Amino acid sequence: MPHLPPAPDALDLPLRWNNRFATLGDAFFAPLSPTPLPAPYWVGTSAAAARSAGWDEVLLRDPEVLQALTGNRPLNGSMPLASVYSGHQFGQWAGQLGDGRAILLGEVDGLEVQLKGAGLTPFSRMGDGRAVLRSSIREFLASEAMHGLGVPTSRALCVTGSDAPVRRETIETAAVVTRMAPSFIRFGHFEHFCHHGMPGELKTLADFVIDHYYPECRTDARWNGNPYVALLAAVTARTAEMVAHWQAVGFCHGVMNTDNMSILGLTIDYGPFQFMDAYDPGHICNHSDTGGRYAFYKQPNVAYWNLFCLGQAMMPLIDEQEHAIAALETFKDLYPQAFARRMAAKLGFTEVQEAQKPVIEGILNLLAADKVDFTIFWRRLSYWGADSAAAADSVRDLFLDRAGFDAWLLSYSELLAQHPRALAADLMLKTNPKYVLRNHLGEQAIQAARQKDFSVVAELLKVLETPHDEHPEFEAWAGFPPDWAAQISISCSS
Repeated sequence: MPHLPPAPDALDLPLRWNNRFATLGDAFFAPLSPTPLPAPYWVGTSAAAARSAGWDEVLLRDPEVLQALTGNRPLNGSMPLASVYSGHQFGQWAGQLGDGRAILLGEVDGLEVQLKGAGLTPFSRMGDGRAVLRSSIREFLASEAMHGLGVPTSRALCVTGSDAPVRRETIETAAVVTRMAPSFIRFGHFEHFCHHGMPGELKTLADFVIDHYYPECRTDARWNGNPYVALLAAVTARTAEMVAHWQAVGFCHGVMNTDNMSILGLTIDYGPFQFMDAYDPGHICNHSDTGGRYAFYKQPNVAYWNLFCLGQAMMPLIDEQEHAIAALETFKDLYPQAFARRMAAKLGFTEVQEAQKPVIEGILNLLAADKVDFTIFWRRLSYWGADSAAAADSVRDLFLDRAGFDAWLLSYSELLAQHPRALAADLMLKTNPKYVLRNHLGEQAIQAARQKDFSVVAELLKVLETPHDEHPEFEAWAGFPPDWAAQISISCSS
């Protein structure tokens, strides 16, 4: 298993590197070094993410660390590599893919560390291996925003920039995101080895995932003692929980290809994502998705379809098709249950009851009919829960169909009256965020950063890390989006 020899100028940091993925074998990756960028600068850093990974946040002010996390200087103990995988993109088999612009440095305190945008890899295909400032700021802020909301996600340690030109639709400048996750293994890794007829490597991969991330699958008695069926069931459960959380906060991923689906049920690969403004179940956030495959309301079904692709890839390890189908079919119960729990909490209920179902369906129908701002509605309803006399009109004013909303509110009030009002209000305020990363907020941070003003990135990060807090100094960021926000176009290059 050849690896690049340690570089003589490697930066020695007080980090305990582990390179478990590199033990899988040559078929899984290509060793390589990042491609340097000239004159890098800090764009944004997350002290919270640093602490979660065992990094001293002081390192994120060190000029030598800046060079290392831009790919200009190796880190002692790391073993840079790009992994290979395959996958389905927009429902079609795309063949071999892989880390085309992400380079895994290794693992620190249980978190893999990747540089995204660090240059060409053997799997870049027709790409340049680079990321641009625009998309890198979006991924940096989105990763930390989702973590602040409690959604399973990769994290972002920092984003660095360089004035080196990169061509997308226009000429932009380069950037590198340092992102972290317990693992970046995807459904597409399993598809790759199944498609290429490599059962030994497929088993090696599955055993690695079970041993390091799902050890309970070795002793799960529900699936006739088959740990691979248990793994498929466990991934199904985590994916159901993740997507239910997406739907409850109004998050659109935008490009749910199987190579963008985490085997750990994490939100990864932030590209053309969007937190919805006006609630529209049919909203398509990705302008590259001309067929609407990844529209908001379709996300649960797409996750289910992707899980079936994973199950198909794992069949050489499972043998009996009915066992795989049984594991996958659990999604049909787990997702609705997870979504019901999320929606019940948004309404202030600590437990799910059958009587809540028409209340949940009723408000979602009203929100969709009047295109009501999703985040603002739920936050105002939370204030109403805390003080109905003071906040009732502010919620009612969001609707054109006042009579319809009044009828719904009456039904909801009758149900809520059966629960302690103070506890319900507290739960609602902790569940319904005041702040989400709306497109226009990200755009403001991007435009400022292009002028070398990174203060908006830092301020947005501060708010999004604790999105349920009031942050009165940033009240404007909790308001309705400006008219120009509707003109923001995000695509697969975002």
